[in-house]
Amino acid sequence: MDYFFAHLFEAFHLPLKNPVLVFSLLLFIILLSPIILRKIKIPAIIGLIISGVIIGPHGLGLIGPEHMKAEGSIKLFSTIGLLYIMFMAGLELEMNEFKKYFNKSLTFGALTFFVPITLGFPICYYVLHLNTTASLLTASMFATHTLVAYPIISKFGLSKHSSVAITVGGTILTDTAVLIILAVISSSSKGNLDGAFWVRLITSLTIFSIIMFFIIPKIARWFFSKLESENSSQYIFVLSIVFFSAFLAEVAGVEHIIGAFVAGLVLNRLIPNSSTLMNRVEFIGNSLFIPFFLIFVGMVVNYKVLFDGTWSLIIAAVLTSFAIFSKWLAAFITQVIFKMSRNERQIIFGLSTSHAAATLAIIMVGFENNILDIKIVNGTVLLILVTCLVASFVTENAGKRLLVEMAEKGDDDKNETRLRNQHLLLAINELKGNELLLDFAMMITNRKVINPISVVSVLPNNEEAERKIRSSRRALDEIVKHFSGGDSKVNAIATIDLNLSSGIARVSKELVTDLVVLNDSRNMNLLKRIVGDDRDHLLDVCDKTIFFCQFEKAALSYDKIVVICPKLAELETSFVLWVERIIRFAKELSLKIELYATATTYDKWNRICEVNKLSSNTSLFEIEELDDFFIVNVKKSKNDLIVFCSARNGGVSYAAGIESFPSKIEKGYLENDSILIYPSQNTSENLYGNYDDFDSSAISKGVEAIQKIGKEVGSIFKKGN
Repeated sequence: MDYFFAHLFEAFHLPLKNPVLVFSLLLFIILLSPIILRKIKIPAIIGLIISGVIIGPHGLGLIGPEHMKAEGSIKLFSTIGLLYIMFMAGLELEMNEFKKYFNKSLTFGALTFFVPITLGFPICYYVLHLNTTASLLTASMFATHTLVAYPIISKFGLSKHSSVAITVGGTILTDTAVLIILAVISSSSKGNLDGAFWVRLITSLTIFSIIMFFIIPKIARWFFSKLESENSSQYIFVLSIVFFSAFLAEVAGVEHIIGAFVAGLVLNRLIPNSSTLMNRVEFIGNSLFIPFFLIFVGMVVNYKVLFDGTWSLIIAAVLTSFAIFSKWLAAFITQVIFKMSRNERQIIFGLSTSHAAATLAIIMVGFENNILDIKIVNGTVLLILVTCLVASFVTENAGKRLLVEMAEKGDDDKNETRLRNQHLLLAINELKGNELLLDFAMMITNRKVINPISVVSVLPNNEEAERKIRSSRRALDEIVKHFSGGDSKVNAIATIDLNLSSGIARVSKELVTDLVVLNDSRNMNLLKRIVGDDRDHLLDVCDKTIFFCQFEKAALSYDKIVVICPKLAELETSFVLWVERIIRFAKELSLKIELYATATTYDKWNRICEVNKLSSNTSLFEIEELDDFFIVNVKKSKNDLIVFCSARNGGVSYAAGIESFPSKIEKGYLENDSILIYPSQNTSENLYGNYDDFDSSAISKGVEAIQKIGKEVGSIFKKGN
């Protein structure tokens, strides 16, 4: 018994030595601190940092300094967490928005770099009485910042807001500049600052850029296309790329956080936001790695330096107050230049005011090279704690106010009813062979929709109906599991009907869906297995907008989306519906769109983008007749996704020859994936819908005949000329 108590006492002796016990303690903190502090309205990030202060070697001493060394487990996890923050910042960055706001990011990056250094150098030199090198190094520390509060923005769904894009872009610019200054000062202190240093730095950065922006994307594209359904392998591959990029950045002479951010940019287009892989990346990072980093930041803080004397307190106060003021001033000047709102300025200030790993790295390099003394180090550590607390409070409050501001402007309320009414019906009988179609459905669906997707399996009503229903429900369970990996809500239905086309039409009406998606693969011929007949039969009985999809390639292999619209396509009642879905798909994959249509259609397309707050890189190639597409589309690529908006007989955009155009596309683009769209022709929306005894089919056929005659006559005159 004595041995047992002695062993137990030894296990709990402070500081804790057992790595399993240390890991358990940290997990309990990650679990409980946000729950407890939420009651008193303190951000979860602050709770994790304060918890680190309490349990760290400068607090209660539950965890000793040996765990925080380079070879310690906590240091390893915190490094992973920091790299994860930078990686997710690059991964979630909306590339079209980043390009759109690049000049603003460049301006903010210059301001948040030069303002702290320009004003900080004389303060360090004349107020803190540091020498020239120490003043420059400390002033550069003011310029850098870490996106500690980024998880708050991500939680609020504001990661794609313009102010966030500007800040993230400015962050990478200023941190890169500061870390290059650090490399220069470090080499200067060692007497290695010569021509060879600059040659090595420029050469290594060039090699790093070539590897990251030219070689890694090709490898990643090949890997994802070969293992598109192996999500666990994909996640391990992503982690490998992140840490290998961080290592390459260090070899190139800059900090590893630059490499992690570049890895996020490189994989940005290859990991759609609605994908299962993206869900796993966010979940594991936010649940485990990032909290470890925040706790480690708190462990570094030594609050006892406040009691070491008046001068230590003055240094800490000067460093902290100026660090906060300089970042606020840079955000304020950015607001004035670009006429931004107060809440947007606060978002920029909140994200950019927190100092953490990069700041600590700069100061520790200065201390190890005898450029700075311990009082500056202690003051910087307190600066890290205070700025992280300020950043968390400011970002959370500004984020909430920005959401309210966006709601008051109608950014959300105008589309709330329409979003609630969006409902996609996916008609498939099994998971195998339909993975690409399922991923497409997830990417074109807005996450704000309450019940976005229903999957229906329609089976024939015969003597084996019950057995097939049970088998189909097992297949539907696999489909639901596939959707749940992407954090998407799905409703699975197995039903029977005498006619399979009628079954799909019936379910689409019962669920009040606005879009039906089918697999029309050339190889598997699934349409005939699902619908039982052909496209015409389904179009006759189902008045919803229908997507006939032919997918043979992974979505990330597409180079661009080619959309072809007939004249007057913008007048169809469901034009907004299908255009929004295609734009959302392009945005998920950061693809550009080539629109072959009339100028009027293009104008309506752009208005849809503005109303729905969707950025679209769309170029117009104006055509009057559909056959002009084959003349105008000279840059033909087998990796283009072809989208053709057809029309039903009697539709506004229906014209002679439109029925044969899909077969022309199929013959001319045999290696391309395609989507054939038929807009809805709901009788209630038809001009003659109130007259049950009025049949317009005869008139439609007459108009079609006249159009054909007109074309023939026109061709005769052209030949004569």
